[in-house]
Amino acid sequence: MVKVSRRGVELLPLHFNERETFVVHANAVLTPRGRLLLARLIVDEGWPVVRAAEHFHVSWPTAKRWASRYAAMGADGMTDRSSRPHHSPNRTPQQLVRKIVDLRWRHRLSPLAIASRLSMPASTVHAVLVRCRLNRLSHIDVRTGEPIRRYEHDHPGSLIHVDVKKLGNIPTGGGWRFVGRSQGKKNRHLTAGIGRSRHRQPLLGHAFVHTVIDDHSRVAYAEIHDDETAATAVAVLHRAVAWFAEREVTVEAVLSDNGGCYRSHAWRHACQYLGIKHRRTRPYRPQTNGKIERFHRSMAAEWAFARFYPNEPTRRSALPAWLHTYNHHRQHSAIGKVPPITRLTNLPGQYS
Repeated sequence: MVKVSRRGVELLPLHFNERETFVVHANAVLTPRGRLLLARLIVDEGWPVVRAAEHFHVSWPTAKRWASRYAAMGADGMTDRSSRPHHSPNRTPQQLVRKIVDLRWRHRLSPLAIASRLSMPASTVHAVLVRCRLNRLSHIDVRTGEPIRRYEHDHPGSLIHVDVKKLGNIPTGGGWRFVGRSQGKKNRHLTAGIGRSRHRQPLLGHAFVHTVIDDHSRVAYAEIHDDETAATAVAVLHRAVAWFAEREVTVEAVLSDNGGCYRSHAWRHACQYLGIKHRRTRPYRPQTNGKIERFHRSMAAEWAFARFYPNEPTRRSALPAWLHTYNHHRQHSAIGKVPPITRLTNLPGQYS
């Protein structure tokens, strides 16, 4: 309220809730409380608009606007209104928005390329893509063009992913990635104890890395073998389940692709024996098993091809150390930049 005395105008406290907060934009001269005081001086106390505006150091149109709003809406009209227009006649038509989205989904074109096709500014295309949350191609599936749907199971052991990564063996003396193609070819021919094709070409063979990764924690288990048969895959599954059980993780389900070892009767019987539900991805859809595919990429970049290995046994012996680093020390961006093992609490040797 307002009280007039010899000392001038005294503003008495209003009946506002002290805990009530107001959002005021950066350039506002008056807070909602100040607006209410100004409006009451004009409407309730009969002050001239110009005199009240001078007292609060605002223009008279501002004082008149708040007084009119107070007279019409009361104290509730003292808060800011949305500045969004009710109608935007220059906004991009919905039909044109559909064309932009279609070109982005089906052809994965850049904003500049889309703008060139539709004869419109690239800035407008970018604004539409941001509004539709399609401004990053990493958010769009390569095959379907649809937004990527990510998932994560709520506790360790709820689902594990299994797959096999096939790597060519390294000849004695080093592979071509580090010594060059010419020297790498010589090393292949000089490697002892390998077979030959009917054209007398050296057959170095392959290393099959059987990998298992927990969906929730991203904790990984891996073994290297010389084949990817059903018997080998089943043996790896038994040892992986036991390895997770030592860390107090009970495996409930397993997700695999449609490889021969995972479609075998031996694999089905092993899952039944262990009490694990087996799920398979759709054919030719590695994205469904994307967590382990991304793990294979990290494994290739940080272990398999990370440095020079003079021979294959040296590379294989380096895998356990890298796995320990991956599980216990390497930050994982998908789980909050913490090591995967931190999602398995109170484990022996967790912090070693």
